[in-house]
Amino acid sequence: MNSPDIAINIAILLAAYLLGSIPTAVIVCRCMHISDPRQKGSGNPGATNVLRVGNKAAAVFTLTGDMFKGLTAIWLAQHLLTAGQITSLWMALAVLAVLAGHIWSVFLNFSGGKGVATTVGACLALDWHLGLAQVLCWLALIGLLKISALAALGMALLTPVFAWILAPQWLLLSLLISCILFASHHRNISQLLKKNNV
Repeated sequence: MNSPDIAINIAILLAAYLLGSIPTAVIVCRCMHISDPRQKGSGNPGATNVLRVGNKAAAVFTLTGDMFKGLTAIWLAQHLLTAGQITSLWMALAVLAVLAGHIWSVFLNFSGGKGVATTVGACLALDWHLGLAQVLCWLALIGLLKISALAALGMALLTPVFAWILAPQWLLLSLLISCILFASHHRNISQLLKKNNV
């Protein structure tokens, strides 16, 4: 790959990061005249906290928007990366870029959400089998456990297993995603451990 190709691909990764950085929750709450989710509830600009401080419609819009960010970023990467250079490495970097944008948004002073919905959206575009497995896993766990953080952590834990079975070319990426999601949920993990006196 020559220098112009690398420059174009890096620009696409930057675009993926900026797309991921769009603070969906804040925008939705502002448009629907709901309190800023960063100032209420858990302080997290994500769908769960929007539901806590707002309403179901706002939470659905936030969840959909966050998923759409991930899906759109990877769809664009698939179609815009320099011809012949749509390799596993560049696609993996695009997924990590949009996820990083959501968790460390440049528009929110490098803070953000937990990254679950954006991850699922990106994986749906990357390999729909993997993304669908994540969706079904999350729905099953939230229905069983009734705790959003546990459902998200369970899905993150099982994502490498899904990748190993359904999309082995993305196994390494799925391991990185799992680690990032666990790191983004560190406060939730601490709270869950304290609650259970572990």
